[in-house]
Amino acid sequence: MMNRQVEIMDTTLRDGEQTSGMSFSSSEKLAIAKLLINELNVDRIEIASARVSKGEFEAVKKITEWAKEKKYLNRVEILTFLDNNISLEWLIRSGAKVQNLLTKGSLNHLTYQIKQAPKDYFQSVVKAVNEADNKGIETNIYLEDWSNGMKNSKDFVFEYLDILNELPVKRILLPDTLGILSPDETFKYVSLVTKKYPKMHFDFHAHNDYDLSVSNVIESLKAGCQGIHLTVNGMGERAGNAPMASAAAVIRDFLPEIKINLKEKSLHKVSRLVSTFTGFRIPANKPIVGDNVFTQTAGIHADGDSKKNLYFNDLLPERFGRKRKYALGKTSGKANIKNNLQELGLTLSDENIKKVTNRIIELGDKKEKVTVEDLPYIISDVINSESFKNKVIIESYLLNHKKGERPSAEVEIKINGRSYIEKGSGDGQFDAFINAIKKIYSLNKFILPELIDYSVTIPPGSNSDALCETFITWKNNKKEFITRGLDSDQTVSAIKSTEKMLNIISN
Repeated sequence: MMNRQVEIMDTTLRDGEQTSGMSFSSSEKLAIAKLLINELNVDRIEIASARVSKGEFEAVKKITEWAKEKKYLNRVEILTFLDNNISLEWLIRSGAKVQNLLTKGSLNHLTYQIKQAPKDYFQSVVKAVNEADNKGIETNIYLEDWSNGMKNSKDFVFEYLDILNELPVKRILLPDTLGILSPDETFKYVSLVTKKYPKMHFDFHAHNDYDLSVSNVIESLKAGCQGIHLTVNGMGERAGNAPMASAAAVIRDFLPEIKINLKEKSLHKVSRLVSTFTGFRIPANKPIVGDNVFTQTAGIHADGDSKKNLYFNDLLPERFGRKRKYALGKTSGKANIKNNLQELGLTLSDENIKKVTNRIIELGDKKEKVTVEDLPYIISDVINSESFKNKVIIESYLLNHKKGERPSAEVEIKINGRSYIEKGSGDGQFDAFINAIKKIYSLNKFILPELIDYSVTIPPGSNSDALCETFITWKNNKKEFITRGLDSDQTVSAIKSTEKMLNIISN
């Protein structure tokens, strides 16, 4: 089969923003737009719906100004409506050049929502498209509820496409608006339109209500679609849209005849940054971008990896700018321990590895989480070796938070046997503590890692008045690592997590 280039249109900033409770600021929209084009190299981005708000207009203006400067303006698209050119004029004022005109793709929607006869409706679409063309605006047409249209009113869809085929329309966008299609149905219905209109450009827009969005994207491409719509992390209304990372990986590995411009190595980076902006957390087991998807847990798997990569598949972590990890737990075994020791630059005898393995199994039986950053502490406890003792000890701290005053902290810390005392203030008690620590380390002309994520959880089997875990993600010289603290007090657990970080950077 001949190679075929397919466009990727990202709609994170438009359809993805319809995730419940989600809203981007104008600066966030600009930052994400730059990431999508510069980092991921998506072909097109749909950034907003016209007429939503004054803030949305300002966000679009910022993006179009940047895109115009970079000569990307034809890659930026706006959702518009049949509203007597009101949204068209909005688009023109924003500086955009491409509209995705939302129209009805099923007789059911037309009859009960618009309450128009097809003939009258088609005339209004013709008028809107020609008006945009006269003003130098490129038009793509959404057929909203197209999937139901193909199921229940196929004649209406084809009558409409006959008319669109004669208009200055660049692309026809086929949405499975309610996520109702099976893969077989997707292939069947897309094939019908691509074969009947071979010169028209069709995009497929999947929703994930039945968790079939990626499968449906693949079937749409097999059926001849020339473009697909995706969102970062699968963001979108209800169950979301087709996720960017998963779809891209499947296309590359299962449809070798399809060529896409996406940069795989940037998928994880962009996914993390969008997650940070949105607060929309990535599930740990989400393919390609989840924290655990390149982590081997079972010891037999780790052992197999060292023997001709027996447990590798084509989804190699390096392909996506990531690294393989080996989890520590009751099923991990000695092979996992050895791999993690190697990562830390540590060496133990077989006898001591066995001791450490047994301790990790004990902790696993108690449902305690063990990370690679915990390993030096476990080693120190089990084999009682001075080589693994803490080099940094937080001797004492006094935290103060009085109404009307900034929180403050006084900290005494011992580094390699030498004690330091400093005070700090901040936006909260932990922030004040960190600022005091920074003062101490600045005396030694040492810059602490950047805190990039902070989360607090109640361990399984615990309750709100018992223990809590604080996980802090740090970034040091482009390398990220996580430390964990456990205590009944949230601030204290964060301090314990910080003490672990200080010892990691001291080794």
